[in-house]
Amino acid sequence: MANTFLTQEGFDKLQDELNRLRKDKRQEVAERLREAADGEDLIENAEYEAAKNEQAFVEGRIKDLELLLASAKIIEDKGKSDCVQVGSTVTIQEIGTDEKDSFTIVGAAEAQPSEGRISNESPLGRALLNHEKGDEVNVKAPDGDYQVKIIKVS
Repeated sequence: MANTFLTQEGFDKLQDELNRLRKDKRQEVAERLREAADGEDLIENAEYEAAKNEQAFVEGRIKDLELLLASAKIIEDKGKSDCVQVGSTVTIQEIGTDEKDSFTIVGAAEAQPSEGRISNESPLGRALLNHEKGDEVNVKAPDGDYQVKIIKVS
């Protein structure tokens, strides 16, 4: 099983979600199923069907989280490093533009590009890994290749 890279914060967040699903959500769904099943024809009971679907989703999510957390490798802060690694915050500038962007490289499970957190498995994240400030990096993206310059690594 491949490791899943997570920050400590991301690990804790997923662990909290798992605990919430196991303790609270399972009971809520079980209660909905009991209520929907009481005295009704289950074949034509839309509420029962919706509760069964939600139960399947909750159990699937629990299984996904258990597998994810079991294979999790916590990204340790290795102190100051000039080399881009999982956990690094990188400021880049696309060659030919004046615009600068900053991203934190995280594992795929924590990626939220709209919040500046990109996966180490994404085209940009993969291209930046193991490069240093000042390097020009070719990014092979689905929309076409482009080059960026690494301005800062922290």
